[in-house]
Amino acid sequence: MQKSECPGGTQLRNRVTGNCDQRTSSSVQIKHRTIVQQSKSSSSTSSPESTRKLHPRPSDKLNPKTINPFAEQSRAPSAFAAIYSKGGIPCRLVHGSVKHRLQWECPPENLPFDPLLITLAEGLRETKHPYTFVSKEAFRELLLVKSAPEKAVPLLPRLIPVLKAALVHSDDEVFERGLNALVQLSIVVGPCLNDHLKHLLTSASLVVIKSKIPTYCSICC
Repeated sequence: MQKSECPGGTQLRNRVTGNCDQRTSSSVQIKHRTIVQQSKSSSSTSSPESTRKLHPRPSDKLNPKTINPFAEQSRAPSAFAAIYSKGGIPCRLVHGSVKHRLQWECPPENLPFDPLLITLAEGLRETKHPYTFVSKEAFRELLLVKSAPEKAVPLLPRLIPVLKAALVHSDDEVFERGLNALVQLSIVVGPCLNDHLKHLLTSASLVVIKSKIPTYCSICC
């Protein structure tokens, strides 16, 4: 004989079954979220970027982000470059279709040579454009003014060491600019340069000068 269930027992069993279903559903959702989070973390860990961070390769040392062979080296500019950038040289380079030229802010004959001529002589040791052209051409044009002899002679004691530094420079183009400047200065000041040649043409500097351009140097001397 089968016993009939009372309505209260049926409701109690349904309530218990519902609670179990809710707990089962909640645990399934929690497990699903955990699996998704683990999947995301594992995918981010296994990404190429993170793999490189955990296991750097030898080629990473050549990464352009850290070492760029084409980038400018960060170093302090030279004295001439700093003065030129701040507008301390009263002329600017004008790029032409055939050749470059200088544009002066005022006529060169109205400019004081001290310390401009010395600054331009220091610029002869530059190796980058436009400093190379500006220093060389401005030095030449400044010595072409009528009052150049009387303005340049008092500066010879300070000019000679600067020109000597260009003449013993390891760069051949710097040496050539220094030698040309010395010839131009000699034409302007004449015999006044003789007393300073002993400081310019020392035994050490003569060895360097003669090894650079023997024929040209003998003519200049």
